[in-house]
Amino acid sequence: MVTAALQEGTIVLDPFSVRMVLGLVTLTLIVISYLSSQRKRSPYAGWWRAALCLFFVGNAAFLLNGTSLQIWANPVGKALVVAGAFCVWAGARTLRDRRASPWLLLPGSLLSALAAVLNGPDSNVWSGGLVYLALTTLAITLAAIELWFARPARSRITKFLSVTAAVTAVYYLFRTATYAIEGPDGEVFRTFFGYAPAALMHLMLLVSVSSTMNTLSNKQLIRRLKERAERDHLTGLLNRGAFLDLAARHLVRPASDRGAALILADLDNFKAVNDEHGHSAGDAALRAFAVACTSSVRTTDLVGRYGGEEFILFLPGATQQRAEAIASEISSRLSAMEAPDGQPFPTVSYGVTSTGVEAPDLAFMINVADAALYSAKAQGRNRVVGADPVQAESDVDKITP
Repeated sequence: MVTAALQEGTIVLDPFSVRMVLGLVTLTLIVISYLSSQRKRSPYAGWWRAALCLFFVGNAAFLLNGTSLQIWANPVGKALVVAGAFCVWAGARTLRDRRASPWLLLPGSLLSALAAVLNGPDSNVWSGGLVYLALTTLAITLAAIELWFARPARSRITKFLSVTAAVTAVYYLFRTATYAIEGPDGEVFRTFFGYAPAALMHLMLLVSVSSTMNTLSNKQLIRRLKERAERDHLTGLLNRGAFLDLAARHLVRPASDRGAALILADLDNFKAVNDEHGHSAGDAALRAFAVACTSSVRTTDLVGRYGGEEFILFLPGATQQRAEAIASEISSRLSAMEAPDGQPFPTVSYGVTSTGVEAPDLAFMINVADAALYSAKAQGRNRVVGADPVQAESDVDKITP
């Protein structure tokens, strides 16, 4: 039986003992993460649990080194550990609301397994070692980058995890370089980058991420629930309340002195679409218009469903002319789309206004845009009517006692 050796007063752990300790700690973290977050559906928590499981099974496969099963266990172990490292990256991506697909795991894990298989895994425990170390370094580096830019911005937890991942990535970078220079039997590699030092780095990363998983998962779930509450379920746009709140906040910011424009849009003869073609056709028209809107504006602009077939857009820093051009662009995009039933989508009327020389007021802007929209309808629909905010303010002053 393999045991720890005592040399010159120093306990030197053999690879089997190191992997046993690492495996037990990983298993403990798996159980803790399951018990503490089994009811959570956070993508981050799911990816991290997958990483822990892959690390555990991969480490267990390495325990078969030195046996007749090493020929397949060693490549499998390397593939699973690399897949686990890429799971850490995938989980970090979800904290930035970026897509993370299981397919991200395949290229690295398959490449690692192939490199090990082609390098005598029956007699060489480090078969494919350079590819294995390089891929692990890549995955952890990508995770560190994603964590640095993770939401919420400037979170102390994500910054701590990013630094931890970065330290681990730098360690693995030097480990890979040392392996490439002197191989696994070199004195520097065995002293600083062998099984025991690497296991300590693994433990630092595993414990750091596991200890913060609940907090980050809760924040991710709360953010998603908040976004769901602020969105219209049919179009995915901001609902009326969320739009008004965000637009009002913008108008009180210092940047609001650059002005802003507001567009009210209403789908023409929308009731006829529902009556003649059914509500599914009406829903398709609403969704298509939402896509046309979001495709025509900047990410800093606000687009919301104001009610029924009426939509509202807030364009910070935009001039009246620019807003009118955007309204025309939206209609062009909508007319170019093909409805599911082959019928053309309804036309749209727009009322446009912008902030005047006085302090901007959201309610006033909406009233002015609504009057312009009414004028567009009266003029025959399917057109953009811009209101002069200065003249509108003058008209209001005249009728205000």
